[in-house]
Formats: sequence, C-alpha cells, structure tokens
Amino acid sequence: MNEILALVIIQVIVTCVRASDKVFWYESPAADGMNEALPIGNGRIGGLVYGHPGNLIVDLPQHKVNTQYKRALDIGDAVTTVQYESHGVQYKREYFVSHVSEVLVGRLTADKGKAYTGRIELQDSHKLTAQAVNDTIEVDGNLVNGLRFAWKVLVQHTGGSLKLNGAFIEFNGCDALTLIVSAGTDYVFDDQKKFKSGEDPAISVNAWIKKAADKSYESQRTEHLSDFHSLFNRVDVDLGQSSAQQMALPTDKRKVEAVATFDPDFEEMFFQFGRYLMISSSRTSLPANLQGLWNDKNTPSWHSDYHADINVQMNYWPAETTNLGECHLPLFNLIRSQLNVWRKQTRASDLLLTPLGKHSSKGVAVSGQHNIYGGMGLLLMGGHYDWDKTDTACYDTYAQHFWEHYAFGLNKTFLKDVAYPYLKEVSEFWDEQLKVVTNGTKEQLGKLVVPHGWSPEHGPVEDGCSYNQEIVWDLYTNYVKAVDVLGVDKEFRDRVAGERDRLLWPGIGSFGQLMEWMEEQKGEKTDHHRHTSHLFGVYPGNQFNWETTPTLANASLVSLNARGIDPKSEVKEWSFAWRTAIYARLRDAENAYHLLRELLSVRNTCPNMFGLHPPMQIDGNFGITAAVAEMLVQSHAEVVELLPALPREWTAGHAKGLRARGGHQLDIYWANHTLNNVLITSLVASNVKLKFGNTVKTITVTPSKAIHLDHNLNPIPQRK
Repeated sequence: MNEILALVIIQVIVTCVRASDKVFWYESPAADGMNEALPIGNGRIGGLVYGHPGNLIVDLPQHKVNTQYKRALDIGDAVTTVQYESHGVQYKREYFVSHVSEVLVGRLTADKGKAYTGRIELQDSHKLTAQAVNDTIEVDGNLVNGLRFAWKVLVQHTGGSLKLNGAFIEFNGCDALTLIVSAGTDYVFDDQKKFKSGEDPAISVNAWIKKAADKSYESQRTEHLSDFHSLFNRVDVDLGQSSAQQMALPTDKRKVEAVATFDPDFEEMFFQFGRYLMISSSRTSLPANLQGLWNDKNTPSWHSDYHADINVQMNYWPAETTNLGECHLPLFNLIRSQLNVWRKQTRASDLLLTPLGKHSSKGVAVSGQHNIYGGMGLLLMGGHYDWDKTDTACYDTYAQHFWEHYAFGLNKTFLKDVAYPYLKEVSEFWDEQLKVVTNGTKEQLGKLVVPHGWSPEHGPVEDGCSYNQEIVWDLYTNYVKAVDVLGVDKEFRDRVAGERDRLLWPGIGSFGQLMEWMEEQKGEKTDHHRHTSHLFGVYPGNQFNWETTPTLANASLVSLNARGIDPKSEVKEWSFAWRTAIYARLRDAENAYHLLRELLSVRNTCPNMFGLHPPMQIDGNFGITAAVAEMLVQSHAEVVELLPALPREWTAGHAKGLRARGGHQLDIYWANHTLNNVLITSLVASNVKLKFGNTVKTITVTPSKAIHLDHNLNPIPQRK
C-alpha cells in the first residue's frame, strides 16, 4: 500500500554531543517548527525534533532546569541526538526514522538508573481524541479531504513502571525508554479508486509497530544505519579543512559567519544536506513537495502542493548527479498515477485549444500547480488565471526528468516502459499546439512557436516566449534520443525532429542579452525579477553552451548578470540556487560560488538550514546541492567536463561518487586548483570524451574495469 506522508513532531527538551563536519547542532530548543526544528524522515514518515511541545510530547517536568544543552542532527547517520545534564544526571536520547521498519524510533537513556519519571501523550493536529491502551497511544479517523489516517506510539521501558492515566502513559523510575511510532493513510497511486484504497490504515500501522517491537533498539539502529549509508555514503566531497574555531560554533551562528568567511567543511555539509533531505523525503512513497516531508500545518502555504513552474523539478535536480537515482522514482510514480485525470482535463479545457480553435485530441497537459488527486490550480498570468501549458513539457521539465533518469542510469526497461511513453504523449500534445509565425521579422517568419505563452512569473502573455520555446526544444530533443535508442516510432520521430528544427530560438537584444520574449520589452536591462525563466536552455536544459552555441551562451551570461542579486530585489532562496547552477554551467566559478555563500545568509536559510522563501521552502536546499555538483562535473554537452567551475577557495580536495550522463561514475581529485587525477567507472562499454581545461581526450571504458587517469587525462598504469 502506498502511503501519503504523515507528519510527526517530536517533543524533546534537548539534543546532541559531537560536532563533526556532518552535524548541525544548537544550544537552545526550536521556537518554530519548520524554521528551527530538526528534520528526520524515511520518505513516508517525517519528523521534526523541536525542543518544545508538539504532537508527540515526552513531558519531563524535573528536567526543566538543565545545563550543557545541545540539540543536533547528524546528517551522515540520519540520527538526532540529545545530551544534557539535569540534577547531576547526564541524559541522552536519539531519534531516527527507519525505512526498513517503517517506524520512527526514539531512545531515552541516562548515566544513572531510575532517572526517568514523566508522561507521554499524543496531541493530534486534527483535533481527534487519542486512546491509550496498555503501553500504546493511538489516534485514527478521517482527514478533511476524506482520507483515513492512523498513527500510534508504543512505549517500551527498562526498569521502573508504566501506567495509564486517561489518554496518557505515565512512567516512573525508569532506567530507559524506547518509543516506536508509525503512521499511515489509505492513499494509493490509483485514480480508479479515487486515490483511496478503502483499507483501514491502522492495520498496517499496527503491523509495523508489532514487527519493530520484536527487535532490540540496537538492531533497529543498525538496520537503519546500514540502509541510510547505502545511499548517503555513495558520494563524498572534500573542499578543504575548517578551523577549530569555526567547528566550535553552533550551526545558527556558524552559518552566518560562513557567508563572510570561507568555511569548507560547512559548505560540504550544506551540499550533503540536500542529499540527506532527498533520502529522507523521497523513497517509495510520494515525492517531496514544497515543504519536502515536513509541513507542520493543516493549512500550509501553497497547500504544500507540487508547483510545476520550477519548484518540484528543482527538488529532483540533484537526484541523478549526486548518485540518488532511486529517489527520483517517486516523482515518476506520482506523475503516472495522475495521467488519466490530466488527460480528461486536457481534452475538455477551453484554455488549451489548438491554434485551429479545437480541443486537444491527444497528449496530456498539466497546469502550474497540482496535488496528489489529479487536481490542478491555474497560475496568474498577465493579469488573469490560465494554464502555463509548458509545464507539460515541464518548466524545468517533468518530461526532462524522465529522460535524465535514463541518461544517467541507462536502464532500457525504464526507458521503454516508463520514460518513452510519457515523452511521446507530451510530444503529441505539442504536435497539435505549435503555431507558425506569420507576422514578424524575416528570422521569425515560418518558425514554430508556443502560442499564448508566459515567462514565469512575470511579463506579457504572448507567442514565442523564450522559456516556452526552450522547453519544447528540450522535450523534442529528448524524445528523438529515446526513439533512436529504442528503434521505434520512426514516422512520428521524423515529424518531431522536423518540428524541433523549425522552433524559433531566442534572439539577442539591445544590450547583448538573451531575449526573454520575441519582442524586446521595456526595462529588461533593469529587470531584477526572481525568475530567470529564459535561461532554462542553459540549466537545467542544455540548448545553450560554450561548446555548440557560444554566442547564445555569452548572451545568457549577460542576461544573468543583469538580473543581479540586489538585496532589495525579490530574489528568493531557490533563485540563488538556480543562478548558482546557471553560473556553473557558464563556467563562471566565482559568481557561482558567491551565490552559494549568499544562500547561507539569514535572509535565505532558516536556522535549521531549510530554505527560507519566506516561509520555509525546501527547493533551494535541493537546488544548491545540484549546483555544487555542476561546479565539479558536467556532462550535458556530449562531453564529461571535470572541475568546470572550481572557485578559487576550493584549492584542493576531492569529489567521489558523482555521476555523469552515459552511465559514468567519477572520483575526482585536485590540488593547487588543478586536476590531480580521476577514476572513472562505467555501466557499459563506450567511448567517452573527457575534458579538463583545454585538454580533451576520448577514453574507451568497459563495465568491468575502472579507468584511472592523470592530470593530463592519460591512463595511469596499474601496479602489479
């Protein structure tokens, strides 16, 4: 059964002890959930470790006075730990969410026996009454949207005693406590069932609790670490060594200092935080939404939905490059589950008429925002609400994500059964929608354009917006590649390829910029809008690059510089992340790095390191992880380029486990700001073009043998 995420907010008084390069730690409780509490999750169940009352409350009245307080999250182990002293007793606790057991586990210990006396209660945010039976407390009922839900906590104790007091469990004189929590709903990826299984989620919740209860805490923790490490430990990045003084600062203070002073370990951790969040919020259930897995409100900002005009796509930018391809799958599962509903809406909508004034007869479209039940919302475009039709080809593109998963992993079964059908269906939609230019310059006449388009989230609604054109070009290019791999559908393939070659490309404007619309608009030079929609063709697309389109790449750089990052502008956390990636693609290492540092500021990230839109939004966390990967390796232009945007500060280091298109994995080492050596491992036999600086070599790789190359990209002989 596929479950919708269930939020659990843990009440704890304190947290952590050690300060390594993978630990965020604090000296005070969280005053605000999504801005300060520490996130844990397994892709289905999310938790926020606070430090003040939340949904699961462990009330320890004798511990109100405490010293040596630390609250921390070890992103290398996906464990929050707590340590403090109260009345001469050292207290410690740990929390993690196990993907193996489908439960959240907490362990409370002390250095003296009989130290724990207090009570446990559930406060359900949906105002339902908790029921306590024996050593459990549970809540079940219906959400306002009709979904059934259930969640439950089991309390295990060593020493002392437990007793029920109404809906509470009281514990007295215990040596240690273990809490096992699980939750679920009856949501399923099935439109035929209206996305509800009809099953009682309490059945699954009880089964998960029972199975977990049969294991020791140590066994649960070992299983959790093994599972998490199998994903997280694939990538290791070293950007230098921070000072002891920097590492001694709590995270909320250290992040502020890191904006002005180079703190390499903290930058490494910020990169890895995006990978941690990916593993914790996108495994086998729903994909990460605007708040990832950690919305703590019944009426959240933007409904905690899926915004397809950049945000959700940015969530998944790092999935392939940072070696978390499995975490990409929930996005595809959700999209495919919505297709039947989206098809019906596409056929019926009067806002999706073809240039001939007819309803669409094939293909599928999705509006700028959608939920998990096939529902869609319209975007405010040019003063009125309308579809942003290019969300179908996907602004940062849903379609692109299907192709990228294949391009990195080379799974032909996925391409044939999952990616290709979706790419074709979206291409069929555009085959009916494109319009011939009959009034314009001689360069524009006869070209194909997207009608009635937009450049999110500003500007006029008109034909041939650059962002729209770039997305359809990207879609058509990827569809043609997919067909060529599979050897099918030649007639439609040739039609699509022909249409792609007739698409209007952006022009170059009066100050050398890549034009955002067919006609240059007033004030483009002083436009500091948060979006850089017309630069989609640089990143995450690949239409404009220094290898094949240097003039347009330069014009893109002019446009990006003109947008600027003035603090008075409306640039948001995700804007900084996106622009970091664009600068990286354009090999402007110093501006890319400057924006990375700016993202650490109070303006752009919360104390707990979540992105701050405001309110909290998680796309910038994922986006900056993808951007750092682009600074270290790129593979979008039919060449694997090493260290394409290495900033001055990253003088020496390594990046191990990053992936490149074509099925390659790379371990890159550098010193004195130049390549030292690289190890390349490949999934299939092929000839791969490698580049560092002005050196370009074609290397033959095989799946059975890693290739080790020196700083000139020459093979290093194997020692016998």
